[in-house]
Amino acid sequence: MEIAPCRSYHAITSSVNLIEMPHRKTAFKIYYLSIVGRDKPELYEWEHCELTRDEFESDLITSGIEGVGIVTAFPHITKILRFAPIMETVLDISEFETKGLVPKDCSRDDGFHEFACYAEAIIAAEEYHAWAKAATVSTYLAYRCSVTDFPITSNSKLAEFVSS
Repeated sequence: MEIAPCRSYHAITSSVNLIEMPHRKTAFKIYYLSIVGRDKPELYEWEHCELTRDEFESDLITSGIEGVGIVTAFPHITKILRFAPIMETVLDISEFETKGLVPKDCSRDDGFHEFACYAEAIIAAEEYHAWAKAATVSTYLAYRCSVTDFPITSNSKLAEFVSS
């Protein structure tokens, strides 16, 4: 197994906003996420990127994307997770370039597909748990993930394990 070098990772939730589109029976909780402490903060932090949250939300509203779920939006990548219309106990996922919501392929060369970074995985797990416990969509939409700080202590442990 060949291990690629990995950059440091410390994500935070910058803000959360609920977008409801009643005419389409669509609602998404947008988790605005930033990776702090890297060079080029304009690529990783909402507070420094050129795209505004209002512009992003406008793109989402006009995109035609429908469903109920969450959006994990970093300045450089966005993932939309929705409860599947054909089987609401399953989460569907699509990936996009954040600016313009241009579809992005997160497939790996070895047949795997990127599921989530640490922040996305924790948020998805908590949101899924809230969905499972909620009796109504309204109850689910009122929930917000309680974790807002997502540091990874070591970004080289896999490389060290493989090389030992």
